[in-house]
Amino acid sequence: MAGIGIPGVSDKYKTNDLVEGLMKVERIPLTREQDTLETYKTQQSAWRDVNQKMSSLRDSVKSLYSYDNPFNNKLASSSDEFAITASAGRDAAYDSFKVDVITPATCDRLLSDEIEKGEEVPEGTYTFKTGDKTISYKWRGGKIEDFIASLNKRGANTIKASLIGVNKGKKALLIESLKTGSENRLVFEGAALDYALKKQIIKKTSSTTKTFGTKPNEAALPPADKASESERQGMPKLSNAGIKAGDKGLYIPPRGGAQIKIPSSMASSQNTRVEFSFKAKQVEDITQAINQGHDEPDIPAAGSVTYGGVTVRQSQSETGIVAPEAPPEPLEEIRSNSVLYVLTSDGQESELEIPAEAWSFDPQSGDGAQVTIGVDANKFPGLSALVIRNRNTGVALELGEMSAFDAKKGLGFEAVHPVSEAGDAVIKYEGITITRSQNDIDDVVPGVTLHLADKTERPATISIRPDTESAKDALIQFVGKYNQTVAEINVLSQNKPEIVQELDYLTSDEKEAYQKKLGLFFNDFSLSSAKGSMQRIISAQYKFSESAEVTMLNQIGISTNATNYSGYNPGKMRGYLEIDEKKLDEHLKNNLEDIKKIFGYDSDGDLIVDSGIGYLIDKQLTSYVQTGGILANKDSVLNRQIDSTQKKISRLESQLDDKEAELRAKYGQMEGTLNSLERQQDGITNFTKQNQRNNN
Repeated sequence: MAGIGIPGVSDKYKTNDLVEGLMKVERIPLTREQDTLETYKTQQSAWRDVNQKMSSLRDSVKSLYSYDNPFNNKLASSSDEFAITASAGRDAAYDSFKVDVITPATCDRLLSDEIEKGEEVPEGTYTFKTGDKTISYKWRGGKIEDFIASLNKRGANTIKASLIGVNKGKKALLIESLKTGSENRLVFEGAALDYALKKQIIKKTSSTTKTFGTKPNEAALPPADKASESERQGMPKLSNAGIKAGDKGLYIPPRGGAQIKIPSSMASSQNTRVEFSFKAKQVEDITQAINQGHDEPDIPAAGSVTYGGVTVRQSQSETGIVAPEAPPEPLEEIRSNSVLYVLTSDGQESELEIPAEAWSFDPQSGDGAQVTIGVDANKFPGLSALVIRNRNTGVALELGEMSAFDAKKGLGFEAVHPVSEAGDAVIKYEGITITRSQNDIDDVVPGVTLHLADKTERPATISIRPDTESAKDALIQFVGKYNQTVAEINVLSQNKPEIVQELDYLTSDEKEAYQKKLGLFFNDFSLSSAKGSMQRIISAQYKFSESAEVTMLNQIGISTNATNYSGYNPGKMRGYLEIDEKKLDEHLKNNLEDIKKIFGYDSDGDLIVDSGIGYLIDKQLTSYVQTGGILANKDSVLNRQIDSTQKKISRLESQLDDKEAELRAKYGQMEGTLNSLERQQDGITNFTKQNQRNNN
């Protein structure tokens, strides 16, 4: 309450000071409660800081043994990064392999004749197709620049158009498909076709298709190869004798082989494409009949005759059959998906990839899915013939009629000024020729994605190796989080100023804040218990296998004295971890799997991680930071204490306001009375003086 103030009257009795002095005594309980509230809030803030540090450490150690742990990260390098690169997933195997990029995947990029600036594009319905995508819209007519803007707006990630300067003052229209692969050729329909023909983007053409490979007499014996020659003795050699004419094609029985020549007139063109259907069928395996043929002949006994108690036995018949010294071992069934090859004029063979669904046999019919196989002459220079080697003993093949045609003329049109034409990516991996419609190929090498950019002059070597840098970074981060947690515990549980001064990484403001928290929980057992448990986990041995070379953290250069300091240093007694970087690098290079295991491994064979530094620290800290855990309970208790104290403060403040009002009212009344008495006294004094003057 404000002090007493009456206009024209001074505070000559010091009533305000008297009231303030009395209220200062009355406020002592309030001040005590306010100090208590501030202490509770400081403690709550400190516990929340501990929670944050422990949660951060828990997240760090969890990442060291979870499925996403950095020890499983892989790096891929290429010996020809201008032509091919690779990215390795966590499931990729450490390996080194060679990939030859015959050609990367390309898209249709078609150029027109010269176009005048501001030229009009006639109205109509313009339709563009690429693969399974169609862009179609009505154009009301207008300038070429507006037409391009309209097409690009609708084309999104499918089609793009632009004007390209080809001569001084002259431009040409470039229309391109944004999807690579031969199946994504750019097709014009409606007004778009008329305009493309008019501007010489494309022109009409005719296509000639030749069929072959439907008669058994077209199937010559396949060339000999090492794989067939090395097969076990007793297995029939590959033969074309059992090849039959099937439904518009050829039937190749088990152990059947053939070489089918491509018509020379078509093979000589680099634009030729050969297509045919392929189907695999499960049939009775021939190995059973072959093995039965190896049994010894069953020769009946010679017999005997008895007369008069005398038995005469006949001699064994002489058949001339000599039993083998030891029966041959039974032959085993042969299963192989390598059955189709391309033969070039130089005698080289390249295996053709067959889609996996062709070998997924239906349980009822025993048939695999029918697929279409395509062979492009530009991917196999000197294309001469197709070779079939059905090494299987229980699978027959059905090849449909083979068609050879000019791929560029297959749609009835061909580009006039092609910048590039849609084509599949072609690579050779392990001797197998593989085609894909995209330049990012992720289904050839498990866990590895290949990124094609250009042809390779020679096979590029792709190497998959461990990403030790990310593992090292994760370990350094773990050590940092661990030390921050230990520092927080040391500051709160000990009352030694030097603890704060030893933390060189703190700013001056942070050190000042830590000084205020120093020893705040000096007698709290939960903090010292947490620190002790973590130290025991860090220093323990983890024998995850008998052959393990690294079983302790200090072996890889992480310990409380990694620098091997021999003198006395109190700071080294606080429990902080240090890193010997050279030693850590060496072990990451040579013992990465062991380091991974000491942070988390399965000790009882149930395929669930149940031991290791990461697992145990995670488990220990979870009891502190989880909902309803140790720190949550401490925060909850402090919340109740804060609420209770705030209520006491509110009550005391109300009481003090009433008390101050009461005191000021009383002392104000007193001062008013005194002032009145003083005025009366002054009046009497003045009256007395006046009478004295009158009497004189």
